[in-house]
Amino acid sequence: MKTWRYLLWIALAIALIGWPFVLGNKFVTHIGTLICMFTLMALSMNLLLRIGQLSLAQGAIMGLGAYGSALAMMSFGFPFWAGFLLSGVVGGLVSLLIGPVVLKLRGVYFVLLTFAFGEIVILSFTEWVDVFGGVNGIFGVPRASFFGHVIRDRNVYYLMALAMAAGGYFLLRAIYRSEFGAIMDTLHDHEELARSLGVDAMAYRLAVFSLSGTIAGFAGGFYASYFTFVTPMAFDFSNAVNLVVINVLGGISSPMGIVLGALILVPLPELLRDAVEYQVLLYGLVLIIFLKFMPEGIVGLIHKLRGKSDD
Repeated sequence: MKTWRYLLWIALAIALIGWPFVLGNKFVTHIGTLICMFTLMALSMNLLLRIGQLSLAQGAIMGLGAYGSALAMMSFGFPFWAGFLLSGVVGGLVSLLIGPVVLKLRGVYFVLLTFAFGEIVILSFTEWVDVFGGVNGIFGVPRASFFGHVIRDRNVYYLMALAMAAGGYFLLRAIYRSEFGAIMDTLHDHEELARSLGVDAMAYRLAVFSLSGTIAGFAGGFYASYFTFVTPMAFDFSNAVNLVVINVLGGISSPMGIVLGALILVPLPELLRDAVEYQVLLYGLVLIIFLKFMPEGIVGLIHKLRGKSDD
């Protein structure tokens, strides 16, 4: 059984790596890159949802990583790899700094405070024109480069995004199966019990919040060099809403659910370009339907079907 599972993983890896080269369609490859990027972002959101916290600042933290990377490369001459690493540091450091304040609150108060923080960040991007370029943002961000070779091939960017998404997926998978993951689940369901056993709840929450911000920052750094521009509107409130929808759609309980949710949701804006004004309505309907009929998402439905087949 294990052998077949390993063979299945190998076949899946070959398919994920090879399909852009076989298909040769730049637009579809672009969609694949977006799916990987938003999978990574949704995984960062999933970390917080697993401890019972819904942050609406994820888009803003991604923006901090994107702007930080762009400014480091354009204003200070950082090479791509250094700017990219800085984007993760910025996301993690900002989360570490605001974490002790926002994590003292729970429920709707935490949601509102992270929303307010996100709006302050976006407003700073918009109003601080000399640094962030205002509404127009920053254009001409250097593309990714390694050893002096500038990457322009969409297939290579897809492979970079795939590596990031796969790294995030296996990282969360390992965390959730570890003792740390067990403590995360306890903090969500029985925090008082965890405290009675000597668990420093705030320290664990802060670690999760900082890791989540680091991942979001890395996604922002990749975004900046992939699109070669950053604007405030790319990181506004709707970004965080999309991440919530991906988690609900696929299922919060498993990283695989995030992948499935991103596979379904991310291509929709491109497929519905003629009905952009209805996207928010569509997302709202998707949320209502899934919360009503599939509260555990696609992964939950698969588990139920497996259980019935076993019976």
